Amino acid sequence: MRGLIGAGLGLLVTCGAAHARLALTLPLTSDATVTAARYRCDDGRDLAVRYVEAGANSLAIIPLEGEEVVFVNVVAASGARYVSGMWEWWAKGEEATLTRVDAAETTCRTVARQPN
Repeated sequence: MRGLIGAGLGLLVTCGAAHARLALTLPLTSDATVTAARYRCDDGRDLAVRYVEAGANSLAIIPLEGEEVVFVNVVAASGARYVSGMWEWWAKGEEATLTRVDAAETTCRTVARQPN
């Protein structure tokens, strides 16, 4: 994440082998937040997740397979559920579940949490 751009929160995402870039600007209101949390997962991964809450937009940015993947919040019965392509990140309390459609899920537990 790049930081603040004018009156919006700016995200710069690099994707694909050609390193194409996509800039996304979200409205920055007084109640917009970015929160960082570190998770340790059962499969040995350590994940540094950033949660972005900006108006009607709720995102989770998670480093996976060498890229920063942007997950979008979707309806959940409980907790916060985010999806991105074949990935699902479902966080509730101090635990989260990371699932890839073609693989087994792994449970991750919060190690540290801090607002930015």
